Amino acid sequence: MVCGDSPLAYRLIDELVTRYDEDVTVILRSKQRNHGPRIAQLGKVKIIEAPELDAGAFTQAKLINARAIALLDSDDVSNIHAALRAQDMNPDLRLVLRVFNMSLGHRIRTLFTDCAVLSDAAMAAPSFVAAVLGREGPTHIRVPGRTLYVVRREDVPADRVVCTLADTTDPVGPKLLPHERHSDDLVLAFASGANRIEREPRRRSWGASVRRNLSTVFNRKVGIAALALFSLLTLGTIAFATLGGYSWWDAIYETALDAAGAAQPQPDMPAINKITQVMVTIVGISIIPIITAVAVDAVVSARLAAAGDPTGPFHDHVVVVGLGQVGTRVVAQLHDLGVPLVCVDKDENARGVPLARRLGLPVVFGDASREDTLRSAYIGTCRALVTLSSHDIVNLEAALTARAIREELLVVLRLFDNDFAKLVERRFDIDVSRSVSFLAAPAFAAAMVEHQVIGTIPVGRRVLLIAEVPIKAGTVLHSSTVRAAEEQGEVRVIGLLRRNTDTVDWQPPPSHVLEPKDRLMVVATRTGLSHVLFKSTNAGQESGS
Repeated sequence: MVCGDSPLAYRLIDELVTRYDEDVTVILRSKQRNHGPRIAQLGKVKIIEAPELDAGAFTQAKLINARAIALLDSDDVSNIHAALRAQDMNPDLRLVLRVFNMSLGHRIRTLFTDCAVLSDAAMAAPSFVAAVLGREGPTHIRVPGRTLYVVRREDVPADRVVCTLADTTDPVGPKLLPHERHSDDLVLAFASGANRIEREPRRRSWGASVRRNLSTVFNRKVGIAALALFSLLTLGTIAFATLGGYSWWDAIYETALDAAGAAQPQPDMPAINKITQVMVTIVGISIIPIITAVAVDAVVSARLAAAGDPTGPFHDHVVVVGLGQVGTRVVAQLHDLGVPLVCVDKDENARGVPLARRLGLPVVFGDASREDTLRSAYIGTCRALVTLSSHDIVNLEAALTARAIREELLVVLRLFDNDFAKLVERRFDIDVSRSVSFLAAPAFAAAMVEHQVIGTIPVGRRVLLIAEVPIKAGTVLHSSTVRAAEEQGEVRVIGLLRRNTDTVDWQPPPSHVLEPKDRLMVVATRTGLSHVLFKSTNAGQESGS
């Protein structure tokens, strides 16, 4: 059972129907709204229209007979409320909750008997971050007792490599889970405390810190004007001392008084002294508005900085359009990596605005499809634009507007439809496009069929899943070997948890005979995972699908 009509709901239902051959009951507000029409066109789907997820809707959908339910509302509290009601009606039901606040989600999970808490934003964000940085990772995955990460084979010792994930040498596209080895393969490796991937902290000298602080007070134009006026005062002092007959101390004293407006007319003064006195007095009068401008500019800049508004100019930064769930995750991860950012959103109450304020990031409020909005974010000097609005047309229009301003700009685009994304990349020469629901749906579907998805690894537009596969008695894999569970290009066994143990054997013998309650840890494509799950849960011959 799936509750929702969002893009993620559509992808999840399609995944359950086509990959896992499941019958799905969908509860949504209307078949005519959002992705309702597309969901209605899927086979093996029964639709229940209900204004809210109350007991009546669950009764009509026959929740008592359901094996699992996915609650996909964008509001965490609504999903938790519905989960509590669903468990009351069916205590044996498996719950899969979409949650943005994972800290809350992990605490809530303990309230339920059988519950998985997932965040589509958290799953998709690393793929956008990798695209912005122009690389495939690193992606870190926590597994029992270890941390795994994605890295190039040449960047990690051979004894830490778990398996090859993709051959990236093929010009057509990455070849997943190959047997051949190449130096630039993407591999899954063990992380070690001695060789953690960390960002080296940037060290700034004392002089650089002073220059940075002064730059927040003096802008360039005010600085040039002040320098010119003080240069004239210096020339006046020199003129008094060398041509006017004053000592150096008297020259400084005379210049200071004249600049302060205390000059007194003296008809019998030599001509050179009169000229110098007039010049110094005029310069002194001109300095007063300069000092006022500096003070006002400093106050305004400080207030704008506190409000998060751009005070620029910015160079080599990343412009992030959209501070929703995905945008918030991407901003946080890029900031953690030390990437300078300017954020853009039309809504001052967007979910990610408080985070941007807390991190001290500049935020431009306006329509990202307008040229003036993008120029306010200094699109002309940025390193990349990543558009993460939930509306495809907004993302595409912002990307095309940015390209019109700067043709060679790196653009990372969020789109719902994967086929549309491919066409956009090819026809509009957009560098990278990603679909959040496409990246996240496999993990949600896997969680619903009651096996543990540990992590997802985006490779281009495809996704690899790391999952635990339990072996049941009387199934295809019962009494088979570890080797029998593997499938070239689809499934690779990376670990074995023997029955009644929680210790992972990271190098299981291929000839090891599997027993009931053993658990395989695998890296697999979506198709491969459905195949190995069939073999681990069904008796008889392997499915040919």
